[in-house]
Amino acid sequence: MTELVENQIITGERNYEEAIRRVMAGAERELLIFDQDFSRGGFSSLKCFELVRNFLWKDRQNRLVIILHDATYFITQCPRICELLTSYSHAMTVYQTNEHAKVAKDTFIIADQKHYLRRFHVDQARFKFAFDDVASTNILNMRFDELLQETSHTITITALGL
Repeated sequence: MTELVENQIITGERNYEEAIRRVMAGAERELLIFDQDFSRGGFSSLKCFELVRNFLWKDRQNRLVIILHDATYFITQCPRICELLTSYSHAMTVYQTNEHAKVAKDTFIIADQKHYLRRFHVDQARFKFAFDDVASTNILNMRFDELLQETSHTITITALGL
């Protein structure tokens, strides 16, 4: 694994996972995540779950919004994060995009409107991340809002039975 340097193009799946952890760990109030399906980036790992849980637990006002093209992997392979939907439904929302939005092939995470990570294409482990880069984050935030407009439904986890 190479040393992760902010604001430079970096390659490699392990580096990508480490950058995700750094950006998520740096979030204090808000995390916005757009991903194809959560199958890349270590989202199913215990470490990622702990970061998300700690973020949500830290402050009742914290907010996590996830937009996915396909929620199948999230639901079947990320059970710990899915379970957080039941405990933190007031702070966590997961959306699935409609067909029109599926042309978006990048992925990104925005933390507190000032830190970000952006993978340029889902099939290539090339990405860039930075802390305290409000200008770049504002552009990604507008893109996130556009994608949010193209969601078809909200993912919910409900217990079945009596």
